[in-house]
Amino acid sequence: MANRRSEIIAACVFVAPFIVIYGWMFVWPTIQMFRLSVTDAPLIGAGAYIGLSNYTKLLADPVFRTAINNTIYFVILTVVPGTAVALLIALMVSRLNGWLQSMILALFFLPFILPVSVVFVIWNWLTNVQFGILQGVIEPIMGRPINVWRTLPWFMPGVAIITIWWTNGFSILLFLAGLRNIPKDLYEAASLDGATRWQMFTRITWPLIWPITVLCLTIQLILQLKIFDQVYLFGQGGRTRSTMVMVQYIYEKAFINNQGGLAAAAAVVLFVFVAVMSVLQFQLLRMRGYR
Repeated sequence: MANRRSEIIAACVFVAPFIVIYGWMFVWPTIQMFRLSVTDAPLIGAGAYIGLSNYTKLLADPVFRTAINNTIYFVILTVVPGTAVALLIALMVSRLNGWLQSMILALFFLPFILPVSVVFVIWNWLTNVQFGILQGVIEPIMGRPINVWRTLPWFMPGVAIITIWWTNGFSILLFLAGLRNIPKDLYEAASLDGATRWQMFTRITWPLIWPITVLCLTIQLILQLKIFDQVYLFGQGGRTRSTMVMVQYIYEKAFINNQGGLAAAAAVVLFVFVAVMSVLQFQLLRMRGYR
């Protein structure tokens, strides 16, 4: 019993710093967010209790509905396509060896370490209407140069492509780690049995990397639901109401309109939406893996 008590005390001592920091940095701000969402408080300062009025205002605000639709549209454009691209690249990189594999992997991972401001400058220069290199591809197809960031049908797909290019390095590393853990004996046995490459992928590779796929999809879903930086930077000077996303809506209400309570209510909606969608997707994908 004395040893058991000592183990419990030691465990509590080691876990306590994490619990304290987690409670201080996440749990307490979350509680405050819920409390603030039922008040008419400004960004800084207290406000009067108004019940669910902020949520009623959100439902009646067409810009809020636009932000939700744009966020969902962006998730559709990035989560599954981005994960599929990462898997394809990882499969190709895994066939390389030595320094060539390391160099190619570094090239794909390099964008991931760039800050969003650098990504914005690079792609804004590439798509510039007057001298952008990519206009040489766009003009023959469209018949004229296109300002990608001022044309609504092009805006979200353009930001989605940039986001996939920018953030896929981490998913590629995860897939590559999963592929390296698959025993080579399985492929050799399948090859002796006359299995094709497609059969090896569907019967060996895909089932064994399914947990990695679930993880990548869940991480990407959470990240893309919180999209803000790219949309905000590329939308400057344009019709920002038409390209509004959820986090941008929260930013505008809090820091521009000084409506802290309304911004907190929108943040609560986003928080619940992210939590429900993440758990639901993770459980559904895990159930599929069990089958």
